Amino acid sequence: MQLPRNVTLPPEAAMALNEIIGIMTDQLVDGNMQSRWNAEVLVELEMRLHEAEDGSAIQMGIDDAALLLDGMAFTEVMSVEFPFFEMVQWTSDFVTTELRSHWTEDEWREFASK
Repeated sequence: MQLPRNVTLPPEAAMALNEIIGIMTDQLVDGNMQSRWNAEVLVELEMRLHEAEDGSAIQMGIDDAALLLDGMAFTEVMSVEFPFFEMVQWTSDFVTTELRSHWTEDEWREFASK
C-alpha cells in the first residue's frame, strides 16, 4: 500500500479537478454512477482540493488520484460532441500528467492490479 503524498498542484489544476468532482457529484445525484463513485469520498476530496487552489500542498493517496482520473475520463467521453472537446482533452492530459507524476509507474501498476 502506498502512503499518501503531499501533492502541490498548480491552482488551475486544483480548480479543474474541483470542476470534475462537480460533474461526478451530478452523476451521483442523477443515479448514474452510484455503484462506481462514493459521495462521501468525493466531498472529502473536494474539500482538500479547495485548500490546494491557493497553491498549498494537500495529502493525496493514489486512490484519490485514480478516482479523479476516472472522473476525468468519464467527462472526456461525455464531451466528445461538444465544440470545446479539444480543450477538455488538453485539460485532461495536463491534469493526468500532473497527478500521475506523484507515483511511479510500478506503483500505478500495483494499484491497478488490485
